[in-house]
Amino acid sequence: MFRSLSAALVLALSPTPAPNPPAGTTGVVEDLVLPVEDIVGEVESLDGTESETTQGQEVTVALTSDVLFAVDKWRLTPSARQRLAQVAEKVSAEGAGGVVRIEGHTDDQGTDAYNVTLSQRRAQAVRTVMRGLLADTGVTLQARGHGESRPKLPNVVEGKPVEKNRAKNRRVEITFTAKS
Repeated sequence: MFRSLSAALVLALSPTPAPNPPAGTTGVVEDLVLPVEDIVGEVESLDGTESETTQGQEVTVALTSDVLFAVDKWRLTPSARQRLAQVAEKVSAEGAGGVVRIEGHTDDQGTDAYNVTLSQRRAQAVRTVMRGLLADTGVTLQARGHGESRPKLPNVVEGKPVEKNRAKNRRVEITFTAKS
């Protein structure tokens, strides 16, 4: 019994010859060596109100507008200042200095002109607070509003509005370059 088991194991574990290549091919195998490009990592908070995306040395922290502002407002809520203080700590600890971009975004509700103005005012409000929090770091803060022109997710899917997506599109993104 042991001999037949041993023979079976030897046969099972023996390398099998490679199959013959299809007719008309050379059977030559070449290794492909390609550069790795654009690896993007994204982490989102459990409640979905904050996400962090890293692409190369560029880090973007996105905060949904729902945690920063009341509906259709651009004045920061008291709790927003605490969230921005956490982001400022991250920029200060991990950032390489230089330019920090603050970009406001909206969903597709309202007119284009209204959304651009609202997103710009929100970006400016965040910049004002961040300027105080990052006063001694030497970074330059740039604020810009994009309105609804750069959605993170589609606002409407198969002709139906998706409120969950709209909520993610209402955001302010803070982008900085990380230390190498």
